[in-house]
Amino acid sequence: MAEAKKIDRENLEKALGENKKTVEMPKEMEIGFHQGSLNTLINERNEVIRMVQQIERVMQAHIKRLEELGVKVRTSKPDEKK
Repeated sequence: MAEAKKIDRENLEKALGENKKTVEMPKEMEIGFHQGSLNTLINERNEVIRMVQQIERVMQAHIKRLEELGVKVRTSKPDEKK
């Protein structure tokens, strides 16, 4: 089994810093870049929310059917510890 190498965080940051190229862009272009990024992230977040809602609906349908079949389903809140 190969031995894992330790990563020296300080050297890694130095290495990354040496290759770091700063690109100056006009303020308007930078604003557009950030606005576009936010729009994309908002759309992604909304899609994740829709997915979670769909999963929740399907889970609730399974829970309801199990209860109809006489199976007691115990659910816990995410922050509860068993």
